[in-house]
Amino acid sequence: MTAAGENLQASGRSAGAGRRSAARLAAVQALYQVEIAGAGPEEVIGQFLSGERPQPDRDDDDGVTLPPPDAELFTALVEGVIANRAGLDSRIAATLSPDWTVPRLEILVRLILEAGVFELTGLPGIPPKVTINEYVNVAKAFFEGAEPGLINGVLDAVARSAAETPDSGGAA
Repeated sequence: MTAAGENLQASGRSAGAGRRSAARLAAVQALYQVEIAGAGPEEVIGQFLSGERPQPDRDDDDGVTLPPPDAELFTALVEGVIANRAGLDSRIAATLSPDWTVPRLEILVRLILEAGVFELTGLPGIPPKVTINEYVNVAKAFFEGAEPGLINGVLDAVARSAAETPDSGGAA
């Protein structure tokens, strides 16, 4: 997970920015745990906030230690994605080509997109360019192929759509 460390700890960033970046990565990991293991969201949130979260593998971490996630952002992302999944998936589906459906997406791609779309539409005050860049970096922590480009394209389309229709009612 070297890419995660490189992407989440860019030089010159404030500690708060690093904690928010860590919150985004941790939220995707937590959503994956909820989805795959069937764990309850409250249980997973508690585990992650108590420090029981995945860290980079010791074999390839290059000495990177992720900061603790921003608890407020992490919790808002996990709870928001779970509570608004149908609306988030509708927004994602609207940006995909007719040959692709949300269920056809690889699970991590879908979870990254859901978290990014929730942040873009449900958490005011975060500049869209920051959100898009952060989730592209999360994607780069897991993928080396075309997936980060897909994440960028979908989130950019959602951000443009949300800017055109600001009264669309948030995430749903």
